[in-house]
Amino acid sequence: MLPPPTEIDSRSSNAIASRPTHFDADCQTVYRVPGTQWLDPVQTSAQTVMRLATSEQTLGAVSDVMAKLTSDDYLEYLKGYYQSGRSKFGSNWHYADLLTVLHAASSLIKPRNYLEIGVRRGRSLAVVSSLAPHCEIFGFDMWVADYAGMPNPGPDFVKQELADLGHRGTVELISGDSHQTVPQFFADNPDVRFDLINVDGDHTEAGARADLETVLPKLALGGIIVLDDITHPQHQYLETVWDDLIGDHPNYSSAKYRDLGYGVAVAIRKRD
Repeated sequence: MLPPPTEIDSRSSNAIASRPTHFDADCQTVYRVPGTQWLDPVQTSAQTVMRLATSEQTLGAVSDVMAKLTSDDYLEYLKGYYQSGRSKFGSNWHYADLLTVLHAASSLIKPRNYLEIGVRRGRSLAVVSSLAPHCEIFGFDMWVADYAGMPNPGPDFVKQELADLGHRGTVELISGDSHQTVPQFFADNPDVRFDLINVDGDHTEAGARADLETVLPKLALGGIIVLDDITHPQHQYLETVWDDLIGDHPNYSSAKYRDLGYGVAVAIRKRD
């Protein structure tokens, strides 16, 4: 469970310097022929994303991104986990986590904008930025020190690391309880739609459901949404929340990885 919203790092401001761009063009996953639309316009499935996410190609690319990040204990563990699996099993090793799914999604969709709930030290942002360096990024976090026993160095650190890695697009990091800040963001920007969304914040059942319900209407046609930790032993209800809102819904193509780690789910909006 996340700490109460009063525990906010004063180093970050809620003031938004750059408003999100309203893109008139479809995501690049969409194929339209005016006057004739025999099939659903979205050409990429969640299964395509997941196949790419578990590939040696993606595991290697994410390893390269992690090698460029400032070290911490969890990052070093994750780098070692990837290296061990790839060394032991080569191209036969199929593994997915939040980072590989976001990399695969970014590779396929080349997101013009990205919304993330639960930024922490910015690993996910770095992975997306590695394939979309001009992407508009909007991140939401409470910036609680040592969250879940891991460093949470704050928004200034995240922005600087993204800049050092070559990101050239907008980066807006908003502090506070996502159940307040994200709805307010959309109230202020009612027309914005996102190509890529990652929900990895409040891990309570009600909290995760609320975050998903807030962002789903703002996912573009052909856009991709990701939820982490669906098989985590302390949060197994997250998979049920996903199925209720997305996995069992006909407007989404959905896929899950449950074999190793804490599990991850991905979906593409295939119909409005």
